[in-house]
This record gives sequence, C-alpha cells and structure tokens, in this order.
Amino acid sequence: MSSGSVQLRPDLAIIASQIEAGKRVLDIGCGDGALMAELEANKSVDARGMELDPVKVARCVELGLSVVQGDANRDLADYPDRAFDYTILGQTLQTSQRPDEMLGELLRVGQRAFVSFPNFAHWKTRTALMFGGRMPVTRALPVSWYATENIHHVTVADFEDMTNEIGAKIERRWFLSNDREIGALGSNWRAEFALFQLTS
Repeated sequence: MSSGSVQLRPDLAIIASQIEAGKRVLDIGCGDGALMAELEANKSVDARGMELDPVKVARCVELGLSVVQGDANRDLADYPDRAFDYTILGQTLQTSQRPDEMLGELLRVGQRAFVSFPNFAHWKTRTALMFGGRMPVTRALPVSWYATENIHHVTVADFEDMTNEIGAKIERRWFLSNDREIGALGSNWRAEFALFQLTS
C-alpha cells in the first residue's frame, strides 16, 4: 500500500517518526486512517484501528486498512494486556467519558502510548474567555461549544497531574503551535496542542 502524498497532521507526523519498523500499533479514533497507512507503507508496521464513525470505518476498510467500528470508552476492555507495542490516541482524549480510565486502558493494552490533545489553556482560549466572555472558536477548537464533541477541557498541566495520579510515566513531550514544535517553557499557555509518549 502506498501512503501517496498525504501530509499527516503535525502530531501524527511526530508519532510516525517515533515508531520503529515492524511494531504492532493500535490507533484509537483513527479517523481516515492516514497515520495507519503511513506506518504500514513506510515502516511495515502491523497497524490496527478503532473508529466510532461508521463512514470513516468504511473508508479505511476500502483502503485495505484493518479498522473496526468501536467505542473506546467500552471496547478497549476486549483487548488483552500488552497486545500492542504502541497505542495511539490522537486528539481524542478530551472526548472520552473518563480520560483517566482511558489512559489506564491505553497503557494496559500497549507497552507505550502516544496521547495528543488540544490545550484548553492556550493563550487564545484564555483571551476569548477573559475579554469576550464566551467559549472560544479557534483553529485548535474549531467548533462552537454546543456542537463540539469535547466533554473534558484538558490542559498541559492537568494532563501531567493526571499521569502522576494514575502512576503513568512520561517519557517524552512535544508541544505545537501554528503546526510547529515549540519549547517546553511556558507550554501550558503557549501550546495549541500537546503530545506525550507514556509508559506504565
């Protein structure tokens, strides 16, 4: 399968660069399967996916990707311990019912986990609330509050606290703004998106 000229979202591009050839990967909330296709084409990864949206599942299957329709809030429990080298949750954590339990499942099913999310403490979000008095619509949060799938507003600091509470270990961190990687200094207000590599 060829990955073609599809350009990966910045957090997914970082994840693709970090996964070694031949690994077993579960992409949860895999969307259109772009990351899975990239990993299979260029790193001979055994990539599996789980996606809630049946239309996206059908598109992935048409592309020859191994994707099942499922709700990660309950269906990750069906996977055995350490079934994968990596689990991936790309910009989906904030839509889960219990992010702490979801993170625990990621680290039970996989030896390592990649988790990315929009940072709700980004300065544009803070500014919109402070001066506009309204929930923001930004590039990172492009949907109005009443239509968004986001049910938990997570920040970089909140996520780091949660990993400590559940005993997860942060191995690496990446912070993104305007689709470019930025330094860790002031990341809780400077980063639009955050990406973490975790292990138990």
